[in-house]
Amino acid sequence: MRKLTALFAAVLILGVSGIAMASGTATQSVGYEIQAINELGVSGTPTLTVNAAIAGSAPTAVSNATSSYAITTNEAARKITGSIDSAMPEGVTLTANLAAPAGGTSAGAVVLTNVAAPLVTGIATLNESGKVITYGLSATSAAGVVAVSAKTVTFTIAAE
Repeated sequence: MRKLTALFAAVLILGVSGIAMASGTATQSVGYEIQAINELGVSGTPTLTVNAAIAGSAPTAVSNATSSYAITTNEAARKITGSIDSAMPEGVTLTANLAAPAGGTSAGAVVLTNVAAPLVTGIATLNESGKVITYGLSATSAAGVVAVSAKTVTFTIAAE
């Protein structure tokens, strides 16, 4: 009986061990992709009014730095360009100066036209917000009186 009990115990131990060792593994391939991300956002509603001059001089230019932009890009060698939807009236100039994000270079105050112009260059893989946009408005005396108007400014992230 002892031999039978010992034999039964040995078979039981080996059987349980065999079950524990029989566990397998499985593998699976997981595909992934990260696409190009180039996002810009602006905030604020700037207003510019030229309403003064020093006698004998052109009207006094004004500026407004109450708006800002945010940028996210996961690509290198990017730039921000700016344009307006239509030409400014004769003798009136609108400029934009964007503070550069880390690693970028601001072009300073750039005259906005209906042709996109570089405002910030040297941008690569970053996400920043609260970057100041300073608009400037100037006019010659020949511009005369210009009624309240607005221009749509379009900023674009593009390859350098």
